Amino acid sequence: MNALKQEPLYTVEDIYALPDGERAELIDGQIYYMAAPGRVHQKISMYLSREISSYIRDKDGKCEVYAAPFAVFLQDNDSNYVEPDISVICDTGKLDDKGCHGAPDWIIEIVSSGSTRMDYMIKLFKYRSAGVREYWIVDSEKKRIMVYNFEHDTMFEYHFDDCVPAGIYEDFSIKLSEI
Repeated sequence: MNALKQEPLYTVEDIYALPDGERAELIDGQIYYMAAPGRVHQKISMYLSREISSYIRDKDGKCEVYAAPFAVFLQDNDSNYVEPDISVICDTGKLDDKGCHGAPDWIIEIVSSGSTRMDYMIKLFKYRSAGVREYWIVDSEKKRIMVYNFEHDTMFEYHFDDCVPAGIYEDFSIKLSEI
C-alpha cells in the first residue's frame, strides 16, 4: 500500500517569518506566494480605493477602506491570512494594528497574470465561506468585473464601460472606464 505524501500545513507565524520583501498568503494552511503588482494593477487599485473612500466620507459612513498590503485574518485560526487588493470593513471592532480579524464586508481582487486561479477559484470559495458579503474580481486584461453578492446569492458580469453597482451600498456605483 502506497501512502500519499502529505504537504506540511503552515501557520501565520510562517508568513511572518518570510524574508523581508517576500509576500505570501495563507489559505487553509497552504502558502501561496505573490508577485509584485504591475502598474495597471496599481492604477486600478488606487482609483477604486479613492472612489470608495470618497463615497464613504461624503456619506459620513463608518466603513474603512484598506489597500494591500493589509492583513486579513479570515477566520479565528492561524491557518488563514490573506492580503486582498482592497478591503472594506464596516465593523471597525474587527480592526487592530495587525489588520482585520474576521471577514471584511467587501473585498476586491485585481487579477494579475499569476493570480487568475487564486482570484477566480480559491479565494472565491474562501471569501464566501468566511462570510464576506460582496466580492469583486477586476480583470483588466478581459476588461470585466465579476460581482459576487454572497448575501443575495447572485453573480453579475460587468465590463469596464458599465456602471457597476456596489451591493453593500444602495446608491453607489463605479465606472472603470474613467481610469
